[in-house]
Order: sequence, then C-alpha cells, then structure tokens
Amino acid sequence: MRSRSESLEFALLGLLSQNPLHGYELRKRLIAIYGPFRALSFSVLYPQLRRMLDGGLIEESFAEDGGLSRRSRIVYCLSSKGRARFLDLTETVSPDTWEDEGFEVRFAFFSPTSRHNRVRILEGRHRRLKEKAELLRGELEKSPVGIDKYLEEWRRHSLESAEREIAWLEDMIKTERK
Repeated sequence: MRSRSESLEFALLGLLSQNPLHGYELRKRLIAIYGPFRALSFSVLYPQLRRMLDGGLIEESFAEDGGLSRRSRIVYCLSSKGRARFLDLTETVSPDTWEDEGFEVRFAFFSPTSRHNRVRILEGRHRRLKEKAELLRGELEKSPVGIDKYLEEWRRHSLESAEREIAWLEDMIKTERK
C-alpha cells in the first residue's frame, strides 16, 4: 500500500467483504488490525468512506439502531465494483505489501490471496526483516562506549522482535509451500 489512504481502503474493502458494517464497528475492527496505538479517528475514516462511496466501491443503507436511540445507522456494504477491486488488490504484490503497515493489513486478509502470492509476500517480508536484523546487529556491535543505555536496549529489543518474526515467517512459508 503506497499510502495510508490506500492501506485504509484495502482494510475497509476486506472488512466489508466479510459482511456489511456501520462506521463505529468498522473503526473498532480497524483498530484491532492496526493496533491500539495507531490513531484512527472518525475524521479519517468517514472521508475515506465518502471517497469509496463516490468511487462506487461501497454502498450505504440505513438500519435502525436497535438501542435506546431512535437514530438509524448508516450501514456500508461492498458493491460489485468494490468486490472486484478487493480481489484485484489481494492479487497485487509489490514491495509495499511486505513493509510494516502494508504487511499487517495484507496479512489480516490473507485468505482470499492466492497461495502463490501469499508465499511471495511472506518471502518479501522475510527478506526485509533479515535486512533490518543485520542493520540492528551491526549497530549493536559497533555501539560507541557511553551510548544512551535506553537506545541500546531499544535496538536489542528491536533485533529480538525481528528475529522472532523471521522464525515465524519461515514456519509460515514452509506451511504455505506444502
């Protein structure tokens, strides 16, 4: 995903490919994908939904809330154009798909991606993390005396995290190839 907007579009298409949802539920599920520390405000979500509506990727309908409020909620669902766009995106593989944010979103919707492309994405992520681990290892080995101990600990933590993900990716790649 080249931009946050494209990444958000992909995630929304993926969620809506599963079932129709209203804005609040979409936001909750997106936070589960992106993690609680990435801010996803309604001021980001609703303009993206509007662009997708204008582009014909999604449709909206109104449903009664069912709660104490008498307000109806806007429920979003995929259009046929949106379904085709999502399937097309699941089969697109580029370096963006194995970078941090792109990989997280792509992995959240890996099922509709072909096995061949899942392996390509996993291998790309694996290569990227191996490079990152080598850089971190080099920085730790040549750390000057007196370097901030917290910076050094952060590098060590980052290296350990990368090594754990590399091992997990190797297992995933082996499983996908079977």
